[in-house]
Amino acid sequence: MIFRSLGLGFGIAVAIFALFSLAGPGFFLEGRRPFQLNFTAGAALGLMLGLTGRHVLRVPAEDAVRAMVLAAVPGMLIMAAVGSHFAVFFPELNPALDKVFGSLMLWFYGFALVGALWTARRA
Repeated sequence: MIFRSLGLGFGIAVAIFALFSLAGPGFFLEGRRPFQLNFTAGAALGLMLGLTGRHVLRVPAEDAVRAMVLAAVPGMLIMAAVGSHFAVFFPELNPALDKVFGSLMLWFYGFALVGALWTARRA
């Protein structure tokens, strides 16, 4: 379970990095509506990951939280490093967006953990 969870965490971090590298300008549009849509999508995707993570990782529902923590921590650490050097990793984006990026990552991973907690609690 440990290596599968860590692998999932690294895989998600790579996918997020690739997504923002390729389509970053499409995420950070001016206005309140795109901001709200980004955070709504982040919450939905994180919650979906948390609710289905135990199936992906093939762990019992009681271990869903531990498995998701092991998956979320590497991603959070990697995204914190990326956010701290936002302009280096995403030169085509406005460097002032580093805070929004960091908040969006915490939002996503927080909802993933909430989904795992909900799954474990229902077991």
